[in-house]
Amino acid sequence: MNQVAFIELINPFKDKVFRLAKRLLTSTEEAEDATQEVMVKLWNKKDNLAAYNSIEAVAMTMTKNYCLDQLKSKRADNLKIVHNNFTDSDPLLDKKLEDSDCLEWVEKIISQLPEQLQILIQLRDVEQYEFDEIAKIVNMNETAIRVALSRARKKIREAMVNTHGYGIK
Repeated sequence: MNQVAFIELINPFKDKVFRLAKRLLTSTEEAEDATQEVMVKLWNKKDNLAAYNSIEAVAMTMTKNYCLDQLKSKRADNLKIVHNNFTDSDPLLDKKLEDSDCLEWVEKIISQLPEQLQILIQLRDVEQYEFDEIAKIVNMNETAIRVALSRARKKIREAMVNTHGYGIK
């Protein structure tokens, strides 16, 4: 097999090899090295590739094995396998408490806003009404509603930053 035929053979899945290596190694440079290593291994086996049903599957298997070897080797101490397909359905207790505390603070801050802003926040951010629906309910112009909501959110944000940044006021 000549070089042009080999390149035409591997081009359709070369990017897949890189993406798999990047997913496993997390480092772009390491993934590029892995891709190059796999391509060199495929080149060295170019005369025997016809024996395989799917050269792409062979390349992906080689990539996976090479990356796992890299992760195990001593020269890859700074790399780790990324497990983003596992999610714990229950958040940690401290996260639940923190979220609950933040929610209480937001509710407290909203309760200190003028009544009209409280209504707008409730309708838009809690009840998820569209601006045209809110305009009919509160008899206000949509632009005025957007401006009022922006100001209300800014006040809430500033109060939360002050609370979390400098302690309880």
